[in-house]
Amino acid sequence: MPLVGRAAEILVPARLGTGFRWLLASSWSTNLGDGIATAAGPLLLASLTQDPFLISLAAMLRWAPPLVFGLYAGVLADRHDRRRVVMAANLARVAVLVALIVALITGTVSVAGALLALGLLATAEVFADNTATTLTPMLVHRDDLAVANSRLQTGLLTLDQLVGPSIGAVLFTAGVGWPFAAELVLIAAGVLLVSKVVLPAHGYAAGRVGGDVRRDIVEGVRWVVHNPAVRTLVLTIMIFNVTFGAAWSVLVLYATRRLGLGAVGFGALTTVMALGGLLGTGLYGRLTRRVSLGNVMRAGLVVETLTHLALAVTTSAGVALVIFFVFGAHAFIWHTTSLTVRQRAVPAHLQGRVTSVNTIGLYGGLVVGSAVGGTLATHYGVTAPFWFAFAGSAVFVLLLWREMTRIAHADDPLGAGPG
Repeated sequence: MPLVGRAAEILVPARLGTGFRWLLASSWSTNLGDGIATAAGPLLLASLTQDPFLISLAAMLRWAPPLVFGLYAGVLADRHDRRRVVMAANLARVAVLVALIVALITGTVSVAGALLALGLLATAEVFADNTATTLTPMLVHRDDLAVANSRLQTGLLTLDQLVGPSIGAVLFTAGVGWPFAAELVLIAAGVLLVSKVVLPAHGYAAGRVGGDVRRDIVEGVRWVVHNPAVRTLVLTIMIFNVTFGAAWSVLVLYATRRLGLGAVGFGALTTVMALGGLLGTGLYGRLTRRVSLGNVMRAGLVVETLTHLALAVTTSAGVALVIFFVFGAHAFIWHTTSLTVRQRAVPAHLQGRVTSVNTIGLYGGLVVGSAVGGTLATHYGVTAPFWFAFAGSAVFVLLLWREMTRIAHADDPLGAGPG
C-alpha cells in the first residue's frame, strides 16, 4: 500500500465507509472556516466600535441561537433528508457571508449590520451542526462510533480551535474582508463535500414530513425523560456546564489578575487546551480498548473537579498551563465519549430531537453558570467561581458515580447502526 494510502487508512479506516470520509472532509473544511470566524468576528466589531456592550453582544449572539432554535432544529433534522438540511443551512451561511463581504468592500457595513450578520451566521450554524451530528450513526457501525467521533473532534480541535483563529487574525491584518472570503470558500467546499454522502432513509424522511412541531418536540423531550441513560447524560452535561461556565466566565480576569498574564498569555491558555485535546486524540482509541466507557466518564468527572480545585489554589502561570493541558485532554475524551454513548442509545428517527435537547442542556448550563460566576467574582473575588465549581462538581460526582456505568452500557441498538 502506498504511503498516502497507509496514512489515510490510519487516519480514516476504510471500514468507516466512503460516506463517512466525505462527511469528515466536509466537517474539517467547515471547522476551519468556523475557526477563522472566531477571530475575525470580534476583530471586525472592534474595528467598528469601542463600546464594550456592543462588542459583548457578539458573544451573546453566539450563545443565544442554540437556546432559541435548538429544539426546532432537532425537529427539522428528524423530518427531512438530513444531508439536505446540512447543505441548506451552510448555503444560508454562504449567502450571509456574500452580503457581508459586499458591505465590507463598498464600505457600507455598520455595527448593527455586522451584529446582524454574525447572529444570522450563528443561527444557521445551529441547524448545520445539530443535523450534522446525526449523520455519523447513520453511516458508521455502532462499534466504530468512538473512532469516527474522535476523528471528527480532531478536526474541531486542530482546525477550529488551534489553526483557524490564527489564520483569521493574520488574514484580518491583510484586509478586513479576507477572513470572511476564506470562510465563504471553506463552507462552500463543505457543502460540495457533504453532497457526496449517500444516506439511508430515516423516520419522517421515509414517510410523512408534516404534523405538529410542538408534538414532535414533546416526543423528543419525553423520550429523553423516560430513558434513564440519556436523561442522566443530559443532566450531567447541564450540571457540569453550570460549574464549568461559572469558572470559565471569568477566565480572562483570572488569567490577568491571578496569574499575571497579558493578552498573549491568555491566548496561550486556549492553545494549550487544544494541544491537550490532541493528546487525547492520540490516546483515545487505546484508552477505550482498555477501559470501559463508564470508567472513562467517571475519570473525566474527577479530572474536571480537580481542575477547578487546582486553579482555585495556584497562583503560578506555569502550573496553570499544565492544568489547562490536562483539562484539554479530558474535554476531548469526555465530549467524544458522551457523544458516542448518546448516538448508540438513541433510535435513528429521534437523533435530531434528542441532540437538540442535549444542546439546550449544554448551553443552558453555560448561561446559568456564567451568571453565577460573574456574581461570585464581583462580590467575593476572582477565585470564588472556581471554588464554587469545585464544590458543586464534587457533590455531583458523588451523586452520579454509580450512574456512569449504567449510562455507558445502556445501548439501544435500534437505529444506531449503518442504516
